[in-house]
Parts: sequence; C-alpha cells; structure tokens
Amino acid sequence: MDTERLKGIDGPLLGWFDGHARSLPWRDNPLPYYVWVSEIMLQQTRVEAVKPFFARFTKALPDIDSLAACPEEQLLKLWEGLGYYNRVRNMQKAAQLAVENYGGALPDTYEELLKLPGIGSYTAGAIASIAYGQAVPAVDGNVLRVVSRICGSTQDIAKQAVKKQFEEIVQAVIPAGKAGKFNQALMELGATVCLPNGQPDCGSCPVRERCYAFEHSCQMELPVKAGKKARRIEQRTVIVIRDSERAAIRRRPAKGLLAGLYELPNAEGHLTPDETLQYVRDCHFSPIRIKELPPAKHIFSHVEWQMSGYMVLVEDKEHEKNENLLFIEPRQTERDYPIPAAFAAYTKYLSIKLGQDKYE
Repeated sequence: MDTERLKGIDGPLLGWFDGHARSLPWRDNPLPYYVWVSEIMLQQTRVEAVKPFFARFTKALPDIDSLAACPEEQLLKLWEGLGYYNRVRNMQKAAQLAVENYGGALPDTYEELLKLPGIGSYTAGAIASIAYGQAVPAVDGNVLRVVSRICGSTQDIAKQAVKKQFEEIVQAVIPAGKAGKFNQALMELGATVCLPNGQPDCGSCPVRERCYAFEHSCQMELPVKAGKKARRIEQRTVIVIRDSERAAIRRRPAKGLLAGLYELPNAEGHLTPDETLQYVRDCHFSPIRIKELPPAKHIFSHVEWQMSGYMVLVEDKEHEKNENLLFIEPRQTERDYPIPAAFAAYTKYLSIKLGQDKYE
C-alpha cells in the first residue's frame, strides 16, 4: 500500500469540495446535535431518504434534552421507516447520559464521545471534527473505498484492524484547522464520484493523478472486502385481521428482532387458508371471509423474511376476547403506533402508510 499518494491531496480535494459539496441541512448548520442525528440516520440509509426524516425528527426533538425525555413510542414512531431501531434507542440512552453528565450537550472530544452508547470511532470522529474542529479522522465505508483505491490497498476493509490502520493513515494527512472539511470532502468524494458497485467517475475526480487504481486501471478490483455470510431465510404468514372498522395489531417482545414495535399478527411458516382460519379462531375471533394476499419479502441484516399473507374479516366487537391483540382504527395506527417497514406490503390493506410514505 502506497500511503505516500495521500500526501498533498488536501489542496485539490478541498478545492473540489468547495464547488461540488451537496447542500445538506446538517452540513449547512453543523450543530453537534444535528451532526450526531444525521450520522446515526445515515447508517444503512441513503442521504436523500434521510433528509425528510431528519427534518421531522429535529422539529419534534430539537435538542438533546427533548430527545432524552421523549416517550419511547413517540421516539420509535419518529424513526418508523428508517429501520435498525436500536440506533435510536441508543441515541436516547446517550442523550440521557449527556443530560446527566455534560449539561445537556454532547462532549466536545473524541475520547468522551466514544463513551456514549451507539457512538463508535466513525461517528465520534465525525462529530468531533465537523462540529468541534478536532483533528481526528472519520473513516466510513466511503473513505475506506477512496483510500483503498488511491493507495492501492488490497487489504480486507471488513476487518476492524484494517479500519484502524486507515484511521491512522488519514489522521496523518489531515490539514491543520480543516479536519471537518477534509473528512467531509473524502466522504463526499466516495459518495458522488468514487462510487461503489459500479464504475467510478474518474473523469470528475480531483485526485485521480495521485490514484493507484486509476493509474493501473483496477478500480473495479478495489477495495477488497470479504463476502458476507448468507442470510437466514424465515418463512412467515402475515394475517390482516379486520372487522368493519378496526384492525388487529400486537406488540413484539421487548427483546430481539424489532423489539418493542407493533406488528400485524403473523405465524411461522406458510399457512394454508384452512390453517390461517384456525389461527384466527384460536385468537378467539369468528372468521367471516378470507382473501389471499400477494407474497412479499423483507431483508434484514442477517435474516430474510419470505412472507405469504391473508386478509380475514371477522365479526364485529370481538376484540375484547384477546388480550394480546389491540383492535384499533387504522388511522390511529398510522398516527400513534410504530410499525416496522417489514410489514409495509400488508399495511396497505389497512389503508395506512408507514414511515416516509405517510408524507408523500
């Protein structure tokens, strides 16, 4: 790996960033809280998708104090559609610690930020450099890709030891007084020019003359990243149980996948219509009519749900018989109860929308 190639990239890179940086709400107003919220939202989520979520979240919870005090169901509802709900739960834990220990503000050093739940080396580096001007690196997937190609590294970027090495390499070339801008410029280059999963736009790259991958035409071979383990496949049957006005939902367990969120009733395996009707009867409802719904799938990080579905109309006023199910008006579900996007293919049969779809 030729790390000498990184020396001197700051001039052309920062000049390019001045003319090409996207206008983003957390970038235009880099308050520590805004940088933090945006960086957590941007994990596993595209920038354009994050913008409306960020706007609503920061309007409802404009500071650390309001985040720390927010009721859990409201917090999860604000996050609905972003997925990976432990991210926002950890944010609230961190906010509560910030209220207790730092007077309702995020600490202003990389080392103290790392002590908060849900904040790893990248997020701590982003907050410390962008919001506080501390000379520390912020190495995400974009930066790993850019540095791998510039330096010609064939090391596996999925390894934590390699990421740590890259942080040290970037640390060594951060220009004095410009850490936040430099980190953002590297990330922006990876997000808009030095692209993953396709041919990078080398013709628009301000540092291509120093890039090993460009010089040796091996852009598509770098970076090196070990393949992920195959996801576990789970078959499930989702059942939309309705009477003339209301629909059934239930709360998931407090621990495990989608912990504490609300869901449509569902069962393991792909049930037949007769098995589905028996499932509904076992829930103490009297089925009137059943309709098969189209199949759907949802991919989590380690699990893939392959779903079949049914809508079952039941007799009115039977919902008091089942303590595990809530029978509520669909609009109340849309407003008050956080339902994960895994069920989005079937919530349309309740005439409700989830997450960002509610606002479009």
